[in-house]
Amino acid sequence: MTKESFLEGKVLLIDKPLNWTSFQAVNKIRWHIKQRFKIKKIKVGHAGTLDPLATGLLIICCGKETKNINTYQGQIKEYTGTFTIGATTPSYDLETEVDKIYPTDHISETLVKETTQQFLGTIQQKPPIFSAIKKDGKRLYELARKGETTEIKSREVAISEFEITNINFPKVDFRVVCSKGTYIRSLAYDFGLALNSGAHLSALRRTKIGNFSVDNSFTIDDFIESLNNN
Repeated sequence: MTKESFLEGKVLLIDKPLNWTSFQAVNKIRWHIKQRFKIKKIKVGHAGTLDPLATGLLIICCGKETKNINTYQGQIKEYTGTFTIGATTPSYDLETEVDKIYPTDHISETLVKETTQQFLGTIQQKPPIFSAIKKDGKRLYELARKGETTEIKSREVAISEFEITNINFPKVDFRVVCSKGTYIRSLAYDFGLALNSGAHLSALRRTKIGNFSVDNSFTIDDFIESLNNN
């Protein structure tokens, strides 16, 4: 790792920790690069936001490589995680408290596995009200946290693989391969509806973006250590 290599363009694969925003991860890495090489300015950005409650693969581009962020963002993504069946939250995940409880006695393992078929292919999906999408210049989560409601349009997304990997009711573990713009929180909510019940996302990890895998990523601490020891 050299000053020149970062300025000319570098792709870093980072395993984002729980409770960090993607922006915090970028800021931390930018600060350490600037300190290590005594440079005043370098472009650093990420290719696809991960929610604070999600972990996993974050592609961070440095220097001239930031020009390719949109290319990385557009690639298919793989996630693993857990739905909790029988309850919903306003944010569709654990950012907010459970607001409604639903019956689950009718839900079998077979029904759960069969229901995945409804979501394969190109589908219409509404993003969560607690999301970073902008409307009238404001991010939706800013409106949601003020208690304001707004109409959100459905968008077309594609899900190529949707596999149930373990069931221990009310927890259902899954693996999903999907297009850019797919909200796994919305998938959790819609999955609950399809079961004639409710559901929310209780764990999420991004494992792949295109050909990049979290298996080849650094933790932030490991990256900083390798940077300083280089």
